[in-house]
Amino acid sequence: MKKSLALLVISGLFSQSSMATTTTFTNWGNITQSGYHDLAEEFGAAFSYKPVTPAAPLGITGFDVGIEASSTDMSTSAKSAWQTLSPGNSVPTLVVPKLYVAKGLPFDIDVAAFYSAIPTTSITLKGAAISYAIIGGGIALPAVTIRGAYTSLGGIDEFSFNTRSLDISISKGFLGFTPYAGVGEVWVNSSTSNPAATSITSEGFNQPKVYVGLNVNFGLPNFAIEADTTGGISTYSAKLGLRW
Repeated sequence: MKKSLALLVISGLFSQSSMATTTTFTNWGNITQSGYHDLAEEFGAAFSYKPVTPAAPLGITGFDVGIEASSTDMSTSAKSAWQTLSPGNSVPTLVVPKLYVAKGLPFDIDVAAFYSAIPTTSITLKGAAISYAIIGGGIALPAVTIRGAYTSLGGIDEFSFNTRSLDISISKGFLGFTPYAGVGEVWVNSSTSNPAATSITSEGFNQPKVYVGLNVNFGLPNFAIEADTTGGISTYSAKLGLRW
């Protein structure tokens, strides 16, 4: 487990956008609606917002900045759909490195944003979130937070993909270690304007979401890990940075 997390962080730290190859979905006439749906489900799990943070608010002077990476194994059917749309391009695992920043605001509100360039592809991903701590937490009480988020995919011509999500999480800190967990829902929207996609209709559906994680703070340096299941598809994330 520790080795996998280390490799995950390294892949996020050293992925270079200059190594990306253009990702083009061309063979729309050869993909079925079922295959397109499977790909959209996988994208929903991989590209929807991942908190990778405890529920406790940052506070008005608080910041959380870092480098994050997540990894989602593509299902057989989703890999087949990808290879049909983009022959010769095999992506067995979607690794998503991110530059992440969050800022605490008054009234226990936090805002966050990230940007990503997906390794070995031309795909980019950006997202933002706003959260409100219903319970701020303390010595005796856990923190409870609700969060709304949005992500948008770019870099593939004639293909549009975005997600919206809503979740609630709980966390309780112990001597710098803060385990947390949450549940929520993800709404996926996927469409193409390619003229060859005459048999493909836009996909819009929701996926249930559940996640658990652990945040470890050393005063200023911060490390967090998270396991997320969205629509029955698992994603593992790690974040290294500064939090105060």
